[in-house]
Amino acid sequence: MFARLFPNEGKGFFDLFEQHARKTMQAAELLHQMLSSPADSEEQAKRIKMIEHEGDVITHNAVETLHKTFVTPIDRGDIHRLITRLDDILDLIEATSERAWLYEIPSADADAMQLASVLVESTRLVAQAMTGLRNLKDRDALLKLCMEINRYENEGDSILRNALARLFRNTTDPILIMKMKEVYDFLEDALDRCEDVANVLEGVALEYT
Repeated sequence: MFARLFPNEGKGFFDLFEQHARKTMQAAELLHQMLSSPADSEEQAKRIKMIEHEGDVITHNAVETLHKTFVTPIDRGDIHRLITRLDDILDLIEATSERAWLYEIPSADADAMQLASVLVESTRLVAQAMTGLRNLKDRDALLKLCMEINRYENEGDSILRNALARLFRNTTDPILIMKMKEVYDFLEDALDRCEDVANVLEGVALEYT
């Protein structure tokens, strides 16, 4: 729908949303691999950092395009919120990988792996939702994706609570406790930002259809 009404203005924004979402999903998948097989964590963290930088470029291009575009296909504030929330997800993924490398975590525990798996699935749904935003021919399908993203965020909250309880109950090394807690928190924060994206998309879907 948007692409038909605004063939020139809309296409650029939707392209950038989709590009960024794919980068974010790729980084989440690499983070999951890094946590499960951290033998070369420095190189893995560098790869994620490169993707994060590519995401920054896309975000800059989107904001620059927003400033130069007189008529936008959706609300200007929604455009800015979507691209910045996407960038927040990618920033937190990169921050998690950096901590896992710098803290020399030999292998992630089951809770961290579970959070990372949920994050991969959530970013996959975010990427699908960004594709659905372009035309909004099926609003219900987009809203269903947003509900699934919200469900994953709730699942992440539950995993985090249980992870922290086990960490403080079973781990005696205070340094390791601090390291793992920070990793857990970054992963769960990334899931929160996925939910933020879903909330913006829900508002757009309801307003423009």
